[in-house]
Amino acid sequence: MVQKTTTGAKTPRRHFFARKSVEQILAEHDRGEGVKFARALGPVSLTALGIGGIIGAGIFVLTGTVAANSAGPGVALSFALAGLACAFVALCYAELAALIPVAGSAYTYTYATLGELFAWIIGWDLVLEYGLGAATVAVGWAGYFNRVLNGLGIVLPPQWTTAMFADPGHAGGGGYFNVPAALVVLALSALLARGTRESSQFNNFIVLVKLAVVLIVIGFGAFHVDMAHWTPFVPENTGEFGHFGWSGVLRGASIVFFSYIGFDAVSTAAQEAKLPQRDVPVGIIGSLLICTILFIAVAAVATGVVSYTTLNVPDPIAVAMDATGASWMAWIVKIGALAGLTTVILALLFGQTRVFYSMAHDGLLPPIFARLHRSWGTPAISQMVVGVLVAIAAGLFPIAILGEMVSIGTLSAFALVCGAVIYLRRKSPDLHRPFRAPGIPVVPIIGIFSCFGLMAALPIETWIRLFVWMAIGLAFYYCYGSLRTRRG
Repeated sequence: MVQKTTTGAKTPRRHFFARKSVEQILAEHDRGEGVKFARALGPVSLTALGIGGIIGAGIFVLTGTVAANSAGPGVALSFALAGLACAFVALCYAELAALIPVAGSAYTYTYATLGELFAWIIGWDLVLEYGLGAATVAVGWAGYFNRVLNGLGIVLPPQWTTAMFADPGHAGGGGYFNVPAALVVLALSALLARGTRESSQFNNFIVLVKLAVVLIVIGFGAFHVDMAHWTPFVPENTGEFGHFGWSGVLRGASIVFFSYIGFDAVSTAAQEAKLPQRDVPVGIIGSLLICTILFIAVAAVATGVVSYTTLNVPDPIAVAMDATGASWMAWIVKIGALAGLTTVILALLFGQTRVFYSMAHDGLLPPIFARLHRSWGTPAISQMVVGVLVAIAAGLFPIAILGEMVSIGTLSAFALVCGAVIYLRRKSPDLHRPFRAPGIPVVPIIGIFSCFGLMAALPIETWIRLFVWMAIGLAFYYCYGSLRTRRG
C-alpha cells in the first residue's frame, strides 16, 4: 500500500495495525543475522528466574504496608486473589510462550494478534513493568542495605543514600543521589551483559538463599502465632473504599500484584531456553505456584505474630521476627531481603533488554538495542544503556514515585496477552501448540476481567500518569517507529 507525495514519488503508507503471522515471526527470528542468543537455560534455571523475579519487595515490604493500611490480616487473602488473577494470565503466557518462543514476550504476542500499534503500546507499558520496576526494587534494596550497615556500626552520609526528589517529610529531607540503589543496578547490569549462563548461575544461588530464609521465617514464626491477632481477619471498613473491609482486601490485591510481575520475565528468555516449548511453560507456572504459596504463608505468619497495626514499616518481616524474642532472626530476614531484592532487580533488567531486542529487531527502536555481543551472546550494549538509565531513576526518585506506575502498566499488558490467546485460537486453530491452556475461552476471559478489576481499584492519579506516559510513547512511535518498522 503506497501513497503519492507532492513530487509524484511513492512512499510507504503508515499501516499502524499491520500484523505479523506466527509463522512470519518465527521465520524472522530463526533466520536472524549475525550473533544469536546462546540457549543456556533449562527448566530449573527458568523456574529460578521466575522465583527470582517474584520473591522480593512484595514479601519483605508490601506485606506490612498492605496489612497496616488496607487489609489487616486479610492481606493473606489479597495475595491469594492477586495470585489467582496471575494464574489465569500465566496459563495464557505459557501457551503463547510455547507457540512463539522468541524474546519479545507480551510485545510479540500482541504483534501477532492486534497489530503493530497495540504491540508498541504494550512494549511501552513493559518499560513501566521492567525498567521502573527494577528502579523501584533497587530503592528498596538500598534501604535494607543501609539498615544492615547501620547494624554493623557503619553509617553512610544521608545525602548520598536519599533520592533528590524524596518527599520533604522524609527524615533529613531530600538528598543528592541514592548511591547504593544506583550501584546495585549497574553491578547487576554488568553481570547480565557478561553472559546469560553466568548471571543464571548467580541467580540460582541467590534464589536458594532467599528460599531458605523464607522457609525459616515460616517455620520459626508459625510457633509464635497468636490467634488473637487474626481476629477479626478482615477488619471492618472505615467508610472509605480500600480502607479495610473486603474493599481493602481488593485494594490490597491490586497493590501486592506488584509482587508477582516477575513471572512473565521467564517468557522473555524463550530464545535462551534449551527446549523453549517445554521449559518456558514449566518455568512460568512453576514459579508462580511456588511463590503464591510462600506469599500467603508469610503474610499469615507476620500478621499472626504481631498486630497488623505495627507493620507499616520498611522492614515488617524483621519487626515480626523481633517480636518472637529471637534477635538473630531479624538478621536472617535482612539477609533474605537483600538476596530477594537482588534477584528481582536482575530478572527485571534481564526482561527489559529482551523486550527491547524484539522491538529493535522489528525496527520500532534503534538497531543498537538488537545488537548482540559476539563473544558473550547477550545484548551487552543495550543492557548497559538500560542499566545506566535505571540507575539514574533509582538514584533520583523515591520508591513511592517509582512504584506508582508499575502495576497499572503490567495489568494492561497482561489483559492483552489473555486476549491474544483467544484471537489465535479462533484465527489459527490448526497451529501446533506444545502447551494448550485449559478452559478456552473462559480462562483468558476471567484473566482479562481480573486484570481490569485490579486496575479499577487503583487511584485516579495513577490512571492520569498512565495516559501521559502513553501519549509520550505514541509520539515517539509516530515520529520514529512507524517510519522505520520492518513489516516483512
